[in-house]
Amino acid sequence: MNTRAQNNIFKPKIYTTSKYPLPRTEEPCTIAEALRLPQWRASATDEFNALVRNNTWDIVPASEAQNVVGCKWLFRIKQKSDGSIDKYKSRLVAKGFSQAPGIDYKETFSPVVKHSTIKVVLTIALANRWSLHQMDVNNAFLQGHLLETVYMKQPPGFTHPDFPTHVCKL
Repeated sequence: MNTRAQNNIFKPKIYTTSKYPLPRTEEPCTIAEALRLPQWRASATDEFNALVRNNTWDIVPASEAQNVVGCKWLFRIKQKSDGSIDKYKSRLVAKGFSQAPGIDYKETFSPVVKHSTIKVVLTIALANRWSLHQMDVNNAFLQGHLLETVYMKQPPGFTHPDFPTHVCKL
């Protein structure tokens, strides 16, 4: 039994054309691949410089008593809504899966806003005819402080020339 007219209802088109085709460049899997291409080298260098500028770590000698976690570079091509390339994004991540709960860290927590809170704020702004603005904080995750001491291997491709065997104390 149909309760309303089913005519003029079409499934959305899955394949659409774009003014800009998908980028032909592949995202590199390793830092060695990335450093061969100028746009990825600039992106990785910018990320590394942001980490250094924020005093993310100190270079310290390694010891046997430390649980040293590895790290990995991740690479993504960010696109604009029209499909053109917005930027080449590089990110250095620690391989925290080698840490043991209760030994290397106590708890993990990441504050996230609830959808209901966003709805309330938008409703209040609409009722009061306030204008809304959006902002983004670059490297926002670097603004937090670790309660535990974490040791990480130096980033591949960016090892300190004077201390190649040292580790990063986060």
